[in-house]
Amino acid sequence: MPPLHFWRALRGGLSPYFSQCMYTEPLLKLELPGIRKVKSGKVREVFDLGEYLLFVATDRISAFDCVMPNGIPNKGKALTQMSHYWFDGSRDIIGNHRVGEAQDPLPAKLKPFESLLAGRSMIVRKAQPLAIECVVRGYLAGSGWKEYKKSQTVCGIELPPGLQESSELPKPIFTPSTKAEEGHDENISFEKAQEIVGKEIALRVRDVSIRLYSWARDVARKQGIIIADTKFEFGIFEGEIILIDEVLTPDSSRFWPLDDYRPGRGQMSFDKQFVRDYLETLDWNKQPPAPPLPEEVVRKTADKYAEACRRLTGKELC
Repeated sequence: MPPLHFWRALRGGLSPYFSQCMYTEPLLKLELPGIRKVKSGKVREVFDLGEYLLFVATDRISAFDCVMPNGIPNKGKALTQMSHYWFDGSRDIIGNHRVGEAQDPLPAKLKPFESLLAGRSMIVRKAQPLAIECVVRGYLAGSGWKEYKKSQTVCGIELPPGLQESSELPKPIFTPSTKAEEGHDENISFEKAQEIVGKEIALRVRDVSIRLYSWARDVARKQGIIIADTKFEFGIFEGEIILIDEVLTPDSSRFWPLDDYRPGRGQMSFDKQFVRDYLETLDWNKQPPAPPLPEEVVRKTADKYAEACRRLTGKELC
């Protein structure tokens, strides 16, 4: 059975967003004739522009390491606009891989594809990614809650007794993981992270990750969103560590509505947990091919991404 917050969310009404955007056809596949595609991930398509890369966020959505056959309208635009918002605000903490600003016009070679790329693309520097993912947890949820119930630890880090599901932690904790091209990432100790990337780099990204999370947590809270945890990725560009990939989106973070937050239970969310909860109601072995999502779940999930984007950035997607 899915958690109670799934049924509460499903019963909730849809926002006015859908009167404008609900029939937008989701972008699931993308080819740009004459421009070489270098990677196609679960969500993002990456193209080579020579000196730079072009990141395009599609509307694909994955759960349990499977990409769903139907997408979420405008999800890619929400991810991109939120990343722009956080890249803008975090420059005093660390540089990032983005080239230019969100409102900059596309280069001439991309103009023929403007209708496809508008609002969901980003030109970035060719950084060398670090081989770890930098996870920061500020609340007790997901796999962290499961581990805490067994051992009063999260990723081997001891925590005080008496915490509940969704409790805010006394202070944010850094829990790195390996990067998996397929399947689940694997949690690793900070000592193992130092072995992989080196002590100096590991110390640097740990400190920056906690600073970024603490700053973003405070910003989002003022907008009615709790960032329970998040994942950052870093790379090396011209000898400097920079922030790369997407940042602080519902795909890389756990977003909860502040006005519904109650410790001691699972929380309603602005992320794809809603899709996972629906899939848990099915007799599906969590192996490809994934089942199609019903229209109601697609609509409600699109609503969640759009609402998170609106709350944080103050902008509508359409």
